Amino acid sequence: MAIRGDYMNEASSRIAEVTQASTAGFFAQCYELFDLPPLGSMIKCRDGGNEIMAITCNARTSSLEPGRRPIARGKNELTEEDVFRSNPQLEQLLKSEFEAVVIGHSANNQYHHYLPPRPVKLHSFVYVCSPDEIVEFSRSLEFLTLLAGARTELPSEELIAACIRFIGACHVEPAAFTTLAGKKLAQIFTDDYQKLRTILLRLKL
Repeated sequence: MAIRGDYMNEASSRIAEVTQASTAGFFAQCYELFDLPPLGSMIKCRDGGNEIMAITCNARTSSLEPGRRPIARGKNELTEEDVFRSNPQLEQLLKSEFEAVVIGHSANNQYHHYLPPRPVKLHSFVYVCSPDEIVEFSRSLEFLTLLAGARTELPSEELIAACIRFIGACHVEPAAFTTLAGKKLAQIFTDDYQKLRTILLRLKL
């Protein structure tokens, strides 16, 4: 049986699987060690016929065993790659994972820039969004309100700035998008000038 081209494209964009979820966000483990999405990139999960959209943050690589830290193994190796060649079992002992902040969802073939009615399911596949999807979703900047209120270990200034840089790069006119995003942030952070200034500096506005 022939495999449809769109299925193959979806399979190639699948990068991780949800291991912990709440309404506001989720954690996902990557299928390939160190193959982590960039900070602030836009990803999605399926929820039936709809999709949940999110922004990546807090990526990490650690031991699969809770409480057990990896030990140094490269004293007698020339390169980092040699460490893994000499210790092939490391691929089975380590994991790369990341946290994601939910910034909206789709329903009835429309994007909604507020939280979905329920969390994404455990073991849901995580996909990288295409540039076209990113541009279409970001026609409204209301998702920045959700992002600004997200509670993560990462400073919100860093996450917001990285997100705007990533999304802006998908637009035909990145500078124009960044300027509009800066104006939206000025509305959100009316009482926090220092945080707004930090973000704008990172966006070079």
